Amino acid sequence: MSRFRRRGTRYARLWLISVPLVATTTTAFAQTDEIQVYDANIADQGKLNLMVHDNFTPDGRKTPAFPGAVVSDKALVGVAEWAYGVADWFEQGLYLPLYSHSQNDGATYNGFKLRELFVKPHADDHTFFYGVNFEFSVNQKQWDPRHYTSEVRPIIGWHLKPGDGARWKQVDIIVNPIVDTSYTGGLKSLDFAPAVRVAYNLSDKWAVGAEEYADYGPLRQIYSASHQSQQVWAVMDRKADKWISIEAGVGFGLTGASDKVTLKLMLSRDLN
Repeated sequence: MSRFRRRGTRYARLWLISVPLVATTTTAFAQTDEIQVYDANIADQGKLNLMVHDNFTPDGRKTPAFPGAVVSDKALVGVAEWAYGVADWFEQGLYLPLYSHSQNDGATYNGFKLRELFVKPHADDHTFFYGVNFEFSVNQKQWDPRHYTSEVRPIIGWHLKPGDGARWKQVDIIVNPIVDTSYTGGLKSLDFAPAVRVAYNLSDKWAVGAEEYADYGPLRQIYSASHQSQQVWAVMDRKADKWISIEAGVGFGLTGASDKVTLKLMLSRDLN
């Protein structure tokens, strides 16, 4: 069966690392390639899965996060995510290529990422589930001022049943308290960028939900409210056993450090 994971990184810098510009008083964030909340669902053992993420920002920030950075306004950003089920508790992932098309840089290749995801086996079968994901990024200069960055993403969630004998879990509550690092400044420089999802399962195939992505800044000095990235999303999921699973959504920024409107589309299927 195809696995369809809902993964969300923070909106303004959900995947890589978000950094304040040195010697400025405003906060800026890099562009996002993946907007998803991880739910501890992984590919079945021996299965290879491909998920394509595409995000378009019709109304976004018009200044670069750092000199030469991809500008998010009117930009299309995406990544191909390859995932292989190594065991019922471990999935190996590769994000390649990371790409974008923006008004200032045109079409660009932005790097790649390696992912190691460890979860409670068969998370869908449990009321309470958990996991942790480690990502290691190699970035191009227009994507991040640091060539190497990483993410640690704990996964905590609940599948709540509508009643005994139900064929599916009706309500999902999932929290990803993400921290990112650019390998400078020690533990206090870790960037806190949590993501949250609450979803209502209409059936075992369809779900609707709300997601929230934030970036509060480094632990040593949390950003002021106006400089934080905060975005809320309305999302829809369609799971498929044999064909293509779909997640689509629209996000709205709540602060000046957030893009005002972003659209996302994720397509996923097993390849073997």
